Amino acid sequence: MTEFITMAPTSGDSEFIGIASKDKKFNKWTGTDVNPDRQPSLEYIKEVAVAAERGGFSTLLLPVGGNCIDSIVAASHLAAFTEKINLLFAVRPGTIPPTQLAKQFVSLDYWTGGRVFFNVVTGGSPAELAKDGDFLSHEKRYKRTREYIQILKRLFAGETFDFDGEFYKLKGASLLRLPEKTPPIFFGGSSPIAKEVASELADVYMLWGETLENTREELRSVQELARQKGRTLSYSISFQVITGDTEEEAWKKAEKLISKADPEVIAAKHKNTLANGAVGVQRLHRLMLESKERNFVIAPNIWAGLTQVLTGNSIALVGTPDQIAERLAEFIRLGFDKVLLRGFPHLEVIKEVGEKIIPRVRKILAQDVQLI
Repeated sequence: MTEFITMAPTSGDSEFIGIASKDKKFNKWTGTDVNPDRQPSLEYIKEVAVAAERGGFSTLLLPVGGNCIDSIVAASHLAAFTEKINLLFAVRPGTIPPTQLAKQFVSLDYWTGGRVFFNVVTGGSPAELAKDGDFLSHEKRYKRTREYIQILKRLFAGETFDFDGEFYKLKGASLLRLPEKTPPIFFGGSSPIAKEVASELADVYMLWGETLENTREELRSVQELARQKGRTLSYSISFQVITGDTEEEAWKKAEKLISKADPEVIAAKHKNTLANGAVGVQRLHRLMLESKERNFVIAPNIWAGLTQVLTGNSIALVGTPDQIAERLAEFIRLGFDKVLLRGFPHLEVIKEVGEKIIPRVRKILAQDVQLI
């Protein structure tokens, strides 16, 4: 059964994106305002988590990044205000040792009754990574991630072991308490080495949405690598969502969302993307540039306009609930069993998704099953 995931806006939330504050301050990597309309207060993020749980989402992703509330701290707090939703917190290998992460995960797993998972995020903006003292090259970051996941898997398997790798050296590593079941490793990355690590060690491979054709190609490449290793993975696809009662209304909302984007923010996003080696980020940026003359429409109901100012999960589905549900069903049929949906402002969007889109997708998929 398809699972729906959403993300908590732990760096803040806004009605408009790409706005520089009065003193022209903005996040030089994402291009977003450092002073968002809605601060990521406990009350607001709690409201988002509760709305996601009520709206039929199985999982809430808590991101990692320089402007974000710490993901593990957020998970520990939100566990007290939710009952069913899983809390998926993102971690970077360059900021927390694998043994420490394992201990923190097991503690949260125990206290939440198994409602936590983690997403290993290999990198990000070189400038942002440098603030944490992480200066490894792209290739070496993924090699470190391979060792990181290898250690985690052995710890969760209950082993006591020594580890002598290029990046980690351990003596007598073990966990005093084990999770009730081995947690799946959520992981993403589009470069050749990222796909190798994913197919070898990940359990859930996470992709950013783009065109159906590009997504099919990316998915098949990882599936084939996993097949060669005798492994079967779960797959997640991510989109922004902009919906309206009519398609015209949805497109007006899309244009409104970026109507106050500052040219300096757009220029900064472009400059920093060119300086970044992330393959997935570069691919979405090219899609945006190539579709500029078509108002950034890259396929029916699929829009790259937000990619002007956002990095990462920036491609949006734009249309009526029926149209968005149809587009999502097309991607799910490719082999995705998890769908991550979010938008701006986040609270209102996930309420709409829970009320108007998730039920429609489930109905379409149920009809597919009946036709088999």
